[in-house]
Amino acid sequence: MDDAYMRGPLLLLSGRANPSLSTEIGELIGMSPDGATITEFADGEIFVRIDHNVRGRDVFILQPTSAPADNIMELCLLIDAAKRASAARVTAVIPYFGYGRQDRKDQPRVAIGAKLAANLVVAAGADRVISIDFHQHQIQGFFDIPVDHLAATKIFCDHFSSRDDMNGDDMVIVSPDVGNVKVANMYAGLLDAKLAIVDKRRDSGSEVVSKRLIGNVDGK
Repeated sequence: MDDAYMRGPLLLLSGRANPSLSTEIGELIGMSPDGATITEFADGEIFVRIDHNVRGRDVFILQPTSAPADNIMELCLLIDAAKRASAARVTAVIPYFGYGRQDRKDQPRVAIGAKLAANLVVAAGADRVISIDFHQHQIQGFFDIPVDHLAATKIFCDHFSSRDDMNGDDMVIVSPDVGNVKVANMYAGLLDAKLAIVDKRRDSGSEVVSKRLIGNVDGK
């Protein structure tokens, strides 16, 4: 497959975070994503080698950065390998941007993990990032390179609209917290559904206490 936008032939590479997604995308574009050898040394250190010539090519590297942290390191190593092999452009395709929840300093002595993760991708040498539904839109600004922030809104809405067992009168879109009301309200409008909000308090990174439910979900 050739890229007509003044680049060499497109090359799709994949890390090990989500091989089934990589395979499905490869089938859709008629290209195998299995173009890199990724192994580990005895001490657990990750080793990557790109098995194709990438000089002058437009390289897309597909790798979510969800836990464990090895996934983001694997992505950075693949980016670095492509840049050092003289790729014309390297695009990091990150379906799920891990550490995105840590997007602000909301208490003393905490890291802003989303900014750090973005810095790692940029420092590794990525020229562009493609991702879907960041935890917050502001994360786009954490990258010092162009970002294509895609939304899955149409896919979700088409799915629920096509179901015979659902209609606007029976459907309630629930926002899990006050901060997500804007997104939930958008879905409610598109699906002609009602809106409800959970008022919650986060005691820690893994513990959430729901205080009250705002809205009516009885029988919905």
